[in-house]
Amino acid sequence: MTNDEQSESDLREPAGELVSRARSGVAQARDRISRNHLRIAFVGVLLLCAGVLAYGAATATTTANAEAVPEAPPTENHTVITESGRYGTIIAYNPNGSLQYYNNSHTKYFDVDPVEGTSMTVEYAATDTIHTEGPNCRAPPCARNLLERTNLSTGETEILYERMDYQETAAEWHDIDRINETHVAVADMIADQVFIVNTETEIITWMWDAQSEFPLDEGGAYPGDWAHLNDVEVLPDGRIMASLRNQDQVVFINRTTGMQDDWTLGEEDNYDIQYEQHNPDYIPESQGGPAVVVADSENGRVQEFQREDGEWVRTWEWADEQMQWPRDADRLPNGNTLIADSNGKRVLEVNQSGDIVWEVPMSLPYDAERLETGDESAGGQSARQLGLESQTVAESDESDGGAFGFDPFDRVESTVVGLVPHRIHNAIVFVSPVWMGDTEFGAAFVAILIALSWIGLETRWRLGDAGITFRSPVTRRGG
Repeated sequence: MTNDEQSESDLREPAGELVSRARSGVAQARDRISRNHLRIAFVGVLLLCAGVLAYGAATATTTANAEAVPEAPPTENHTVITESGRYGTIIAYNPNGSLQYYNNSHTKYFDVDPVEGTSMTVEYAATDTIHTEGPNCRAPPCARNLLERTNLSTGETEILYERMDYQETAAEWHDIDRINETHVAVADMIADQVFIVNTETEIITWMWDAQSEFPLDEGGAYPGDWAHLNDVEVLPDGRIMASLRNQDQVVFINRTTGMQDDWTLGEEDNYDIQYEQHNPDYIPESQGGPAVVVADSENGRVQEFQREDGEWVRTWEWADEQMQWPRDADRLPNGNTLIADSNGKRVLEVNQSGDIVWEVPMSLPYDAERLETGDESAGGQSARQLGLESQTVAESDESDGGAFGFDPFDRVESTVVGLVPHRIHNAIVFVSPVWMGDTEFGAAFVAILIALSWIGLETRWRLGDAGITFRSPVTRRGG
């Protein structure tokens, strides 16, 4: 190589190096711009999600105090609603929809029934959570369960019977059913028992123990929340109907001979029949039964079974897109059905054609009663006698598309719900803030996904800038 050629080569090498550096600088600049664009996009989406959550928290229905309770549509009778979630409340509406009565002095309120022979007096089961140690609560939290009677017009309240229990979880009395002036039947959850007590003498006169009838390796975890006995009803013929939620069964008990196995409604873990039900109501033969209206909670529907040839046959069911963990359903004398949709955060009335004719938003309703119509479904007829029309979610024509006919966060939530077991979804809704609906859950999910993606990309970028790369553990050999 001549001197001239060597000089030309020496000149080309720095020029090539400069071009390479220039190209590298341009690539790095583009990378920074691309990263910044992504960061701006992430911030924008997160701000949008935060706005949706803030708006939901500011505008959601709440029953935390009497002033915040929403008005109800007009109806012919008084409506009484209890809540047992974030806010323990008992709320009574006048027929014109205005608030008649409000009380939140107890931690939780459960079943409520009208007192026979009165117009505005009710009895209900309530629970107080005790957080202080004392003679009756050695290891807080404990539960103080009570039966209380209240005149909704005057506010006069009387405790009829109470008992302290050593724990708070799965220790509440969800239902108490009056037999006569002195005796009531109690669904005793902590003991897995139904007992009848004289409220004046406090003497227990009869008792049935679920542990003597069912295997302990079925239902919930024993000795914890094993049966979750959540409902009791004294039938016109003197038998006892009880709901064992964790066994997915409603049982019938002859007070002399014991449980009637051939009358049991449901089977352990047979969720096609019912799944962790609440508040079954019995409709006697004189009103088109024997039939049972029941809130099929984890299946997100209410349904009715008719007794035919010694078996239970489903004759009616109802659900819509909003239905989420119903815990009460009463058949009214007019043929309509009053429903407490707990995680759907509403109480609604459905007519014989399946249309919603009355609805009021709530925080987390447990039980609903229409005064002047009798206790629970006492004045109602069976679905078969009424010829009720069933409706499933697939048949529901409701659509909640937001202000512009499409709610992307609601669609996200619906997609996620389709991938998560129904029971897990219900548990998440139950422990979440009461103001979180489908749109808010969708926004929260998108925000979490974006935040995790951003963290992952920033980590990858920083490692790459430091010269740390990752090789795929899977390689393909060449030809």
